[in-house]
Amino acid sequence: MRVKICGITKPEQGKAIEALGATALGFICVPSSPRYVSIEQIATICKRLSRVDRIGVFAKTTVEEICRIVEATALTGVQLHGDESPEFCHQLRSSLPDVELIKAFRIRHQSDLERISAYYPRVDTVLLDAYHPQQLGGTGHTLDWETLQAFRPDRPWFLAGGLNPNNIDRALSQLHPDGIDLSSGVERAPGDKDLTKVRRLFERLGERSVSA
Repeated sequence: MRVKICGITKPEQGKAIEALGATALGFICVPSSPRYVSIEQIATICKRLSRVDRIGVFAKTTVEEICRIVEATALTGVQLHGDESPEFCHQLRSSLPDVELIKAFRIRHQSDLERISAYYPRVDTVLLDAYHPQQLGGTGHTLDWETLQAFRPDRPWFLAGGLNPNNIDRALSQLHPDGIDLSSGVERAPGDKDLTKVRRLFERLGERSVSA
């Protein structure tokens, strides 16, 4: 299972989190976010990484700007976390054919799941996050996991939204995503990761793997 730790802002934390077992790191490219990092910051952090996937998170950004940042930082993936249309995803897919394209959906009601299928031909991966009226992500709010038990997408998917070391076992007992995405659940403050919490997360995942 993929484990993505999002909202990385510090080079030493990025390297340490990769060493603890993360398979992907997320960099917030939304200027209004408290976890925002510049092109220069992303490039500096990525220089210290080895094989981990490097995902830029965007919202309300043009295809041209996304391509510029990907080229400047050697990101391996792009996560769209706004209200991007399937057509926008198709255009971005055409511009970045070798970059993983992840489309995030903020789930408020069961009906929100129905619109996801229109994106399957245009993206590689989908991500389900909790809805918040002002914030795009990193809210600490969990999804209603029971409503997702019948979710069977045609693409690999990440579960996000309020996950932390204390509730990850309960979440994965109910759902079987291809990956998990954590941000605020392993932080001291926005953008400042708590390595003790990250270590505890991987200990919990390791315990699940052994018991399985």
